[in-house]
Amino acid sequence: NVDFHARFLSKHLEHSCMQQNAALSCFPDLTFTAWCNSHLRKAGTQIENIEEDFRDGLKLMLLLEVISGERLPKPERGKMRVHKINNVNKALDFIASKGVKLVSIGAEEIVDGNAKMTLGMIWTIILRFAIQDISVEETSAKEGLLLWCQRKTAPYKNVNVQNFHISWKDGLAFNALIHRHRPELIDYDKLRKDDPVTNLNNAFEVAERYLDIPKMLDAEGEFMTYVSCFYHAFSGAQKAETAANRICKVLAVNQENEHLMEDYEKLASDLLEWIRRTIPWLENRAPEKTMTEMQQKLEDFRDYRRVHKPPKVQEKCQLEINFNTLQTKLRLSNRPAFMPSEGRMVSDINGAWHKLEGAEKGYEEWLLNEIRRLERLDHLAEKFRQKAAIHESWTDGKEAMLTQKDYETATLSEIKALLKKHEAFESDLAAHQDRVEQIAAIAQELNELDYYDSPSVNARCQKICEQWDALGSLTQSRRESLERTEKQLESIDELYLEYAKRAAPFNNWMEGAMEDLQDMFIVHNIEEIQGLITAHDQFKSTLPEANKERESIQAIQAEVQKIAQYNGIKLAGNNPYTTITPQSIDKKWEKVQQLVPQRDQALQEELARQQSNDHLRRQFANQANMIGPWIQNKMEEIGRISIEMNGTLEDQLTHLRQYEQSIIEYKPNIDQLEGDHQLIQEALIFDNKYTAYTMEHLRVGWEQLLTTIARTINEIENQILTRDAKGISQEQLHEYRTSFNHFDKKRTGIMDGDDFRALLISTGNSLGDAEFARIMGIVDPNNSGAVTFQAFIDFMSRETTDTDTADQVIASFKILAGDKNYITAEELRRELPPDQAEYCIARMAPYTGPDAVPGALDYMSFSTALYGESDL
Repeated sequence: NVDFHARFLSKHLEHSCMQQNAALSCFPDLTFTAWCNSHLRKAGTQIENIEEDFRDGLKLMLLLEVISGERLPKPERGKMRVHKINNVNKALDFIASKGVKLVSIGAEEIVDGNAKMTLGMIWTIILRFAIQDISVEETSAKEGLLLWCQRKTAPYKNVNVQNFHISWKDGLAFNALIHRHRPELIDYDKLRKDDPVTNLNNAFEVAERYLDIPKMLDAEGEFMTYVSCFYHAFSGAQKAETAANRICKVLAVNQENEHLMEDYEKLASDLLEWIRRTIPWLENRAPEKTMTEMQQKLEDFRDYRRVHKPPKVQEKCQLEINFNTLQTKLRLSNRPAFMPSEGRMVSDINGAWHKLEGAEKGYEEWLLNEIRRLERLDHLAEKFRQKAAIHESWTDGKEAMLTQKDYETATLSEIKALLKKHEAFESDLAAHQDRVEQIAAIAQELNELDYYDSPSVNARCQKICEQWDALGSLTQSRRESLERTEKQLESIDELYLEYAKRAAPFNNWMEGAMEDLQDMFIVHNIEEIQGLITAHDQFKSTLPEANKERESIQAIQAEVQKIAQYNGIKLAGNNPYTTITPQSIDKKWEKVQQLVPQRDQALQEELARQQSNDHLRRQFANQANMIGPWIQNKMEEIGRISIEMNGTLEDQLTHLRQYEQSIIEYKPNIDQLEGDHQLIQEALIFDNKYTAYTMEHLRVGWEQLLTTIARTINEIENQILTRDAKGISQEQLHEYRTSFNHFDKKRTGIMDGDDFRALLISTGNSLGDAEFARIMGIVDPNNSGAVTFQAFIDFMSRETTDTDTADQVIASFKILAGDKNYITAEELRRELPPDQAEYCIARMAPYTGPDAVPGALDYMSFSTALYGESDL
């Protein structure tokens, strides 16, 4: 019984038999019979007496077929001795064909029931098929079996396997082996080292009941045989573990790639949505009515440039880097290239970005033009109001004056005076014609420029024009009335008349001078303000001559007073021919004298502003003229670095990152230039003759520089990733780069199909049209007509390096499925980690083959899909 065997083994292990003869003398029937039956039961039979039941050779041949998995020659069924000898010889020949030397064992002894020879033959079979086929690393069978036991029991307390006798006497090692592979069968924590019989009984019962391992207890040889049964019982679990590890690795790659694809899709979708929302805002050209509102729009646009756009530039660059890294990982894991959803390709994002920048450029130009237009409108509107106010002030009371009937009761001299006065008025009226035309012209220009308050301007202009026409009609009517009575009236004071004639134009000149001195002006550069200053200086040079005219006019009035006083004439009121008094002339002259220095001050202030603007232009230009060539030089240097081969890839990567850092450290210069540009815009400066660079041009150049260095670093990182994953040596990479550079005639890092074909031929590829088309489909899947260095090394490594395949994954699943054509959810959950098991269950289609069972899953189509088109 089991208890007897346990006690025997515990005692026997302390006095082990070390020789084969001893092995064959210690309970051989029990040990070898049990071992043989453990295999014969698989064929539906067993033996009762090891010496008798192998004599005809039939069960001996069946045993060899079961343990070897091979078919032996057909046995002879006759009961004659010759038939039995022939069957045994077939068995012995098969054993010999496996490289086993049978010493002194012949068919006759087996047929005769020689116990020693029969046991010796069984021992030879055990050594060959149960022990010697054990291979753990490069060791002998015994050493390999011992190493396997040590590894499997290493985690267990109180177990230290050093040999095949003493190390097993307490039974814990047996229990540890079983628990390691079938933990549900053994409660290891309840076993005690000081109770070996209980431990051994537990192990023997479990092994026989659940693992089909017979009780075979004897000297070292047979004992090693017993342990080897455990090895064979659990070797399938090791294969399953290896298969499960391979599947886990493949699934992990797929899961990671799917996460990267989902991240790309989300980032691309967010970026495109931001562009979609931003473009309508940039394309909105609805003008505002006032400068303040337009200035706010310009400030909002500056915030967009400074705050909102730069992070999106980084997102766009990172999106391209993520896309390139993902494609490299897919190529390295032998997966198809990632095709984003429709409308989310890198080219789609670049197209949307290009449209955004186009709208952005047009929006800024429109803003500045609108500000310029509103500035012009404000200036014209103010000018209109000033001239209209002056004219309306002049016309006040003129209609009443022209409609009075004073000439009906006037004396002759009064009539002549009235006529002359009217002539002076007509002269005055003609002098104001130019102002009315100016008012109408300004109103027309405000209408053409779409001034928001055009209705009120038009109404005021219409009123002025209608009043002007009425004055013309009234003037003509009064002249006719005066001329009818002119024949009856004479006597005119010529001095008054001369005064009036000279005073009117001089008065108009002074009014025009005051109007010009108070006229608003708008200039955009030093030359324009200097032109106004020159014109003002020319005006000032005419003042002495004008003063002489004023003195001459005042002298006429003085002469009138002198004559009247001399002749005792009492003058009746003011000059009858004009309302322009000497006092009014002197008052206006004094006003002109006051306005001249005020005009001087305004012009000098504007000159200072224009000089400040010119300083801002030069300040911006000095920086821009340095930054522009610097950016261009850095772009050219990056281009050279990307095709040179200085040092290892790690050296190149380190150099590029240092180079990138030096570029990032240059950013304060760009920020300073942005500040200078903002000062220029705030000063409403619209041109700069000192530089050909615009802020927009430099912004684009700076963004391209950052994107280019990031993309170049990513290319080197992908080359390192490819090299390490594919096992490419630094020398091979150097050779690839040298070959690529030789045929990269334009030194752009990209070559066309003809140059690439020459490159392939130089590497020893014999190309026909079909083969070349196949290769181009690999290196240029989008048919762009261009081949990059990364695509070239991917192709070369793919052609020369082994990769995991769908067949390998199918073979691994087949092991986990116990050689079935399908697998169950229970088996997946038992063999794989929880997350990967559920991943497979969710994606595997039901198996529909003829051998299907409920819940069967199709692992073959699933494995093939892992290497097929992505669902994303």
